[in-house]
Amino acid sequence: MYKAEHIRNFSIIAHVDHGKSTIADRIIEHTRAVSNREMKNQILDSMDIERERGITIKSQAVRLSYTANDGITYILNLIDTPGHVDFNYEVSRSLAACEGALLLVDASQGIEAQTIANFYLAFENNLEIVPVINKIDLPAANIEETKKQIENEFAIDSSDIVLASGKNNIGIGDVLEAIVKLVPPPKDNTHLPARALVFDSYYDPFRGGVVIVRIFDGSIKKGDQILFMKTGATYNVEECGTLLLGRKPKEELRSGEVGYIVAGIKNISDIKIGDTITLEKEPAIEALAGYKEVLPMVFAGIFPSEDEDYVDLEKALEKLKLNDSALVYEAERSIALGFGYRCGFLGLLHLEIVQERLEREFDLNLVITSPSVEVKLLLTTGEEVLLDNPADFPDPQYIQRAYEPFINALIIVPAEHLGNIISLCVERRGIQTSLTYIDEKRAEIRFELPLIEVVYDFYDRLKSVSRGYASFDYDFLEFRESQIEKIEILVHGESVDALSFMAYKANAALRGRQIIAKLKTLIPKHMFQIPLQAAIGGKIIARENISAMRKNVTAKCYGGDITRKRKLLEKQKEGKKRMKNIGSVEIPQDAFISVLKTTDE
Repeated sequence: MYKAEHIRNFSIIAHVDHGKSTIADRIIEHTRAVSNREMKNQILDSMDIERERGITIKSQAVRLSYTANDGITYILNLIDTPGHVDFNYEVSRSLAACEGALLLVDASQGIEAQTIANFYLAFENNLEIVPVINKIDLPAANIEETKKQIENEFAIDSSDIVLASGKNNIGIGDVLEAIVKLVPPPKDNTHLPARALVFDSYYDPFRGGVVIVRIFDGSIKKGDQILFMKTGATYNVEECGTLLLGRKPKEELRSGEVGYIVAGIKNISDIKIGDTITLEKEPAIEALAGYKEVLPMVFAGIFPSEDEDYVDLEKALEKLKLNDSALVYEAERSIALGFGYRCGFLGLLHLEIVQERLEREFDLNLVITSPSVEVKLLLTTGEEVLLDNPADFPDPQYIQRAYEPFINALIIVPAEHLGNIISLCVERRGIQTSLTYIDEKRAEIRFELPLIEVVYDFYDRLKSVSRGYASFDYDFLEFRESQIEKIEILVHGESVDALSFMAYKANAALRGRQIIAKLKTLIPKHMFQIPLQAAIGGKIIARENISAMRKNVTAKCYGGDITRKRKLLEKQKEGKKRMKNIGSVEIPQDAFISVLKTTDE
């Protein structure tokens, strides 16, 4: 029997690797939602990439039934969320569909950067926070210290903190009781015109676009004619229901419930994440708040290895966009690589995941160009343009001013590595804005950093200088005036637009030399010499030569006059001249990513 007061909608939020997926597994086990035979680790992580990397990429919704100590059976809608900074958008979408959040903190690691970022996301959404200290059974667990950190950082009373261990099934009953007691039930608004928030979607090859929704007002049932308020598209509901590791059909979804709607949506562009669904015959007057538009931070070109795969890439991106609304793309043409797409990502991990998903799920062979950031240029004509593709960067004489994006970076680090972290950030043109100590062992430091310096190898260097202990979170701050230059890479005298990149003026020459040196090791030898050059505005700043692959044509000459050998060498030389005119240089995929990794590994 449906009763809104017996429903609890909640998310699990935490820093990456603090045990969200394991706690979710134990909650599913405890509520006996899945039989022992079907149960497996990371059950909500449905993608192979998630299991291999041990991270959650996509938020997953699941409906559970739990009989509490008060004898009442509650419906728990659990929405698992990612922890990595690149998937922050997934977290914000999940929180908009909930009334409460489990804030998970690792007992051995304490509060980290994404813990703070996710707490404030939940706080802004007016969610009830249920604090949980996980991994209390680890030898390195410091429960009292972690309690103090939670009290000091979030002003949460330590008596409300639940102690648990997902791995060894400790305290899961206490977690469920805390959810029932602390998380408020949704309002029963079944009497109002229907409004459902679209917070996720995916493509089913047999049923079309499937939308995942939270019903805020009214109800939606099979046979209803629904209206997408943002796009104006109308569809007939073929099936609706709840989610538990698959679709469970149900006659009706009512106010407060989380579920899915199948309506034979073949035109994927009709689905917009954050849109409001209402009934066509009795539409709601106002749409739900939805989400702020996500801003891509990193841009790269994605091209098919074979030109004939271009249409397949287009379809694959369209379907992936349905499941990953943070992905932004538009068609582009590269002189070196042909037709492809310029894509915007939330960060480098997001780029890697999208590439892997396209290659695995859609069986594509891809070439990815080196990532870049968006810069703002004020041209001499007075026009202001935003550029994310180095190939479109105009000649210096046409640029009046250049602006680069800055981010607010939050870094949490053990005190003994603080000096190294500050040195690294200052070296990357960072401006320190605050330094506070969470406790006597760990510090929270905030920097304003140029994104162009973070995109390259900043994260790897951060982990290296802190021995893996630093945690990092960031958000976009503003565009600031700067000196940005385009470095062109010429291979065999021809500019390769896919290898061009933008850099800060003071670092440009050094980076150009580093990349040319790196390319020399990556591009294989050909039958002719290949000059590699880096240029800024027509001025060559670095050069390396890849020597020709040489066949020993004199091997068959045993003794005799030296002129015989010289004649053969001259003949070979003439042949190589002809090759140089018509020969094309093969550049391997690794070379396009080398722009990122200029330091020796």
